[in-house]
Amino acid sequence: MIAFVSGRVAAAGPDGAVIDVHGVGLSVQCTPATLAGLRVGDPAHVPTSLVVREDSLTLFGFADDDERAVFELLQTASGIGPRLALAMLAVHTPDALRRAVAAEDVAALTKVPGIGKKGAQRIVLELKDRLGGPVGGGDDVRAPARGEAWRDQVQMGLVNLGWSAKDADAAVDAVAADLDGGETPPVAALLKAALKKLSK
Repeated sequence: MIAFVSGRVAAAGPDGAVIDVHGVGLSVQCTPATLAGLRVGDPAHVPTSLVVREDSLTLFGFADDDERAVFELLQTASGIGPRLALAMLAVHTPDALRRAVAAEDVAALTKVPGIGKKGAQRIVLELKDRLGGPVGGGDDVRAPARGEAWRDQVQMGLVNLGWSAKDADAAVDAVAADLDGGETPPVAALLKAALKKLSK
């Protein structure tokens, strides 16, 4: 397994980045919050998980080792593949997922596009003893968004999660209208706010 990649960020797109590792460009799929911490041209150390399929080798990248561990644990639940596990981490931090599963908070889990009530109940049942309790102090330890760059990141995140570009734009505009002009919250928090707007 490829445990991490380390090198310069060669490119960053809506759902992933390319890390230049000694002249080899490795494509890494990431959550919007993880992408927010990567800047083209900057050095990066990205914990990864390699998912092997008959027709593809896909490298998924994470903000830290804890996020990667949760990603891999989520896939041990029936019906959860890598894409859905990544979507869960796009909506919730690892600790938020641990809290939701431990508290049997089905409503929190169904905020993830692609997870219905029965799916959320199954996740709770299968992962309650495996995910463990929260390990961090706060709800969110994501890197804050810089300036207005968060708008593109949140919009791209919503599109990657299955919303139309039109709906994503409307949700981003609604979230922007709610900001009071103070310090911009982390991208993950803004993404959650946009998802709440879309679920109304």
